[in-house]
Amino acid sequence: MTKREFSLDDDQREFQGVLRRFCEEKIAPLAKSTDEGEVFSWETFELLKAMDLTSLSFPSAYGGSDASLVTQAMVAEELARVCASTSLMFLISKLGMLPVINFGSDDLKRRYLPKVTAGESQASYALSEADAGSDVASITTRAIRDGDDWIISGSKSWITNAGTSDLYTVFARTSGDRHHGITAFLVEGKWGVQIDKLEKKLGLKGSPTGVIRMDGVKVPDANRIGAVGEGFHIAMHTLDRSRPTIGAQAVGIAQGAIDVTLEYMKQRHTFGKPIAERQGLQWMMADAATKVEAARTLVYRACATVDAGDPNKDLSRLGAMAKAFASDVAMAVTTDCVQLHGGYGYTRDFPVERMMRDAKITQIYEGTNQIQRMVISKNLFA
Repeated sequence: MTKREFSLDDDQREFQGVLRRFCEEKIAPLAKSTDEGEVFSWETFELLKAMDLTSLSFPSAYGGSDASLVTQAMVAEELARVCASTSLMFLISKLGMLPVINFGSDDLKRRYLPKVTAGESQASYALSEADAGSDVASITTRAIRDGDDWIISGSKSWITNAGTSDLYTVFARTSGDRHHGITAFLVEGKWGVQIDKLEKKLGLKGSPTGVIRMDGVKVPDANRIGAVGEGFHIAMHTLDRSRPTIGAQAVGIAQGAIDVTLEYMKQRHTFGKPIAERQGLQWMMADAATKVEAARTLVYRACATVDAGDPNKDLSRLGAMAKAFASDVAMAVTTDCVQLHGGYGYTRDFPVERMMRDAKITQIYEGTNQIQRMVISKNLFA
């Protein structure tokens, strides 16, 4: 793989410049109120629509832009650099619709993808349950065949955009087989999806997370995604292709913390000179910047592997590495940036405390970093 395959080309860099200005001028001013309001910001979502970012990640045949995953990662990074909640707003419908894009029927794609690309619909990924997070093969939500329909009953936990999305990709058990007894369905919220709870979270407060419940929700077989019993494979296939973008989000959070900390260090004086001139503190920032650059390169390599069609069948390993390393870097870097702000870093007057809170979830969702290390180890010892 050449260097150019996992770095930005000239067009991507030009787009990055436009996007950075958009983020700094339009998204950053809303970041604090989005966090403190703890609600989905429709104002921010309209800004994403106006920039055509809701369509960026989707196939052109359904109104999308056919953007590469490297480009999508760059967008996720730039958004997260100023507001991690907005970054997730950009990522979540793609996650929710990836099973449809890769395994759905032509009819299913035709009926739903254009609405999502236009920003008229949003989608969530409903896999985890209260007792089946890391161990997703243990899900208990059931789907029972009823003629041309399926009757789905059960609850799903940790659902991003719960109550905001109108579409849910739901994984349900259709037989007792642990790995081959799970099937995926695209469920419209209006068919009876209930919101049992919205979580009060440490970070990403501008992105709702909740528990959804289905009590005998009727779903037509035409809304089944893939074959009966193929759900576990679809879920893992999807996460392999989504985890690198969580790594990109983590990189963006860390880069944002570095950027604001560098400016603070130039302005903050102690003992007669800026703390930016203190060698010990300079070295902390040098280490932080090095870690972020390493994480970014690993993320882009994993994304380039997706774009290339995973020719060497090493995406699971690379995606797990990218997600785990980048999120660990984000947590370490944002913590150091809070430290470099001193007492001010512990207040809401400065954005680094929000960035540190937001960074934590990147080590947990879409597979904890302990699970990522299991994936990596399995590949190493295969």
